[in-house]
Amino acid sequence: MAISFPCGKGAVEAVLPHRDPFLWVSRVVSCEPGVEVTAELDVDPDLPLFKGHFPGHPVLPGVVIMEALAQAASFCVLVDRGSEGAIGFLTGIDGAKFRRQVEPGETLTLKGRIVKSSSRLVVAEVEASVDGAVCATATQKYVLAKAEA
Repeated sequence: MAISFPCGKGAVEAVLPHRDPFLWVSRVVSCEPGVEVTAELDVDPDLPLFKGHFPGHPVLPGVVIMEALAQAASFCVLVDRGSEGAIGFLTGIDGAKFRRQVEPGETLTLKGRIVKSSSRLVVAEVEASVDGAVCATATQKYVLAKAEA
């Protein structure tokens, strides 16, 4: 599938198997397939999770930020391999650091650089930021599996 960048949610859904309410990439700004990606997530203030995390002080959970980063990096790898629809399972998150809270209404920039990519294992250095302020960083590891028909 030929995708040009930037691309919107339709192209993201053509590559990733995730769907609402668990698709955490709004658009891909730029991508060098198999090398690096920059994507964005519009943090919808109406997400039900903000009712409980936390009442009176809503913030996007760190696990959701890590998942958004994993989805962006997986997009980069799947586009490169022509493996649209394959599933990337997280197998490790090393050195995760959370430096800034992400609030409803913000746009989260998701960057991933693929540092290793074998037939099944992928390692990516990832960073999430808002307006240039780093929110989270980590080294993530994934295994890729074909989606069951």
